[in-house]
Amino acid sequence: MNILDEIIAYKKKEVAERAATHPVQLLEKSLYYGSDCLSLAHYIQREDKSGIIAEFKRKSPSKGMINEYADVEKVSIGYMQAGASALSILTDTKFFGGKNEDLITARKFNFCPILRKDFTVSEYQIIEAKSIGADAILLIAAVLTKEEVKQFTTLAHQLGLEVLLEVHTEEELEKYIPEIKLVGINNRNLKTFDVDFENSIRLAQQLPSATVKIAESGINDPKNIVELKQHGFEGFLIGENFMKKAEPGKACKKFIDQINQLKNVTA
Repeated sequence: MNILDEIIAYKKKEVAERAATHPVQLLEKSLYYGSDCLSLAHYIQREDKSGIIAEFKRKSPSKGMINEYADVEKVSIGYMQAGASALSILTDTKFFGGKNEDLITARKFNFCPILRKDFTVSEYQIIEAKSIGADAILLIAAVLTKEEVKQFTTLAHQLGLEVLLEVHTEEELEKYIPEIKLVGINNRNLKTFDVDFENSIRLAQQLPSATVKIAESGINDPKNIVELKQHGFEGFLIGENFMKKAEPGKACKKFIDQINQLKNVTA
């Protein structure tokens, strides 16, 4: 069993337990459940923004602890002040050290789209995402059937949430459906954790031109952004590169400043 299989097996059990103690009727009474969502796609494409989805992540299965004591309020505000387009908040506890309360806190202090980063295996989690203030959810093609992608996307859209479909291989690309506007291409193989930008570029070329393409994982150099933009990518999900620094918000600002400098040089 690889780490992804292990995560999904645990997640299914965890979600079933949570659904038993916090039923849907309770989630629907949340302050955020009836509120309008912000468009992640729109914010990524805004010309006054960087296209960066800055991620709050305390740890990962591949790297272990990254920033155990990071404060989500301080970091999320720092990201937005740095010029990030949106936030990604990890809510998985066992493998990534996150929790739903992290997203609720980020929502309280920031007016921007927030992606709930988790392993969606149930409709319950989509309703839960809406109830904690998320604007978008992640669907990972590697762990879902095409029918599940359709089913989960339909529910998300009914709730006003956008869907980011994550793919890594041509086989997973077959699970793409036209209703999904945002596609994230993971530069890192979720089974080996190797990073391959060429694979991402190749997959991006096979997507419809209107799709908002987002590069995920392994981005640690502003030059990566410049190169990926040349191949049609508009969004860039970056977490570890910022979170491993003592002040992630400042690291994000420095990174975005360097991107702008490179743009000015090539203009």
